[in-house]
Amino acid sequence: MPVISYFFGIYIRMYHDDHNPPHFHVEYQGFEAYISINTGEIIEGKLPKKALKIVQEWIDEHREELLSNWEKAISLKPLDKIKGADND
Repeated sequence: MPVISYFFGIYIRMYHDDHNPPHFHVEYQGFEAYISINTGEIIEGKLPKKALKIVQEWIDEHREELLSNWEKAISLKPLDKIKGADND
């Protein structure tokens, strides 16, 4: 599963040919969650509140890029890297 972004120890991944709703996978210090691209809410899993807040703010800034990557992923196309919340 490709890493599309990494910031503050948070890995953002997206599977190719994944199920709806549009989402991505987050890994942080042993926690894992699926996060909705549209709402920023956890679909499944758990994250510390501070990490979730950072991810939700990042989503707000990169929603269009995330949705574009989602379309590429379901079409089995290469995914783009997205700038992290720490601007890396």
